[in-house]
Amino acid sequence: MIRVLLVDDQALIRAGFRALLDAEDDLEVVAEGGDGEQAVALALEHRPDVVLIDIQMPVLDGVEATRRIVGDPALDGVHVVVLTNYGLEEYVVDALRAGASGFLVKDTEPEDLLHGVRVAARGDALLSPSITRRLIGEFVARRPESFVPEAGILTAREREVVALVARGLSNDEIAVQLVISPATAKTHVSRAMSKLAARDRAQLVVFAYESGLVRPR
Repeated sequence: MIRVLLVDDQALIRAGFRALLDAEDDLEVVAEGGDGEQAVALALEHRPDVVLIDIQMPVLDGVEATRRIVGDPALDGVHVVVLTNYGLEEYVVDALRAGASGFLVKDTEPEDLLHGVRVAARGDALLSPSITRRLIGEFVARRPESFVPEAGILTAREREVVALVARGLSNDEIAVQLVISPATAKTHVSRAMSKLAARDRAQLVVFAYESGLVRPR
């Protein structure tokens, strides 16, 4: 069973998401909150698999709440997915930098929301390649002052793999692309994450754009 924490300051939004999630046999909403401080407290209380959290909320916004949840060793294994009404907004990139596993727009199709929760729960990045390329490419290009780890700490093959991760390829797809086994692809991804201190594939995507391994299209 995938345990989900819902955090949004609009009760009607929460009710709609809860009805959708609770209707699934493998999903369960364990708690709801209306602001970022509640998100952190409820995450510590319930230890959910996935936190669905709105970006813009009172008391504490979704970016800072994400940073606190992801940064708490007691919440290791909790995956945060940010919700937004907006498209290309810089704070979505801030949320990814803070450790979010991905993002969803609130008007996404129900099946896409359900799929996204399951993807995040298993530790994969919830990133639509077509949206991510534009979003990260646009805003990272405007932030040259941000600290970026040197791509040189990665091997040539690891840089190649990270670039493919940023283009939205799964481990199996990377294996086909590079003519290697899926296990080898997974190893390269894991080593790159370790060297870059990346929590998950979403942070690899941000790194790939910031370091120039992938250029905006």
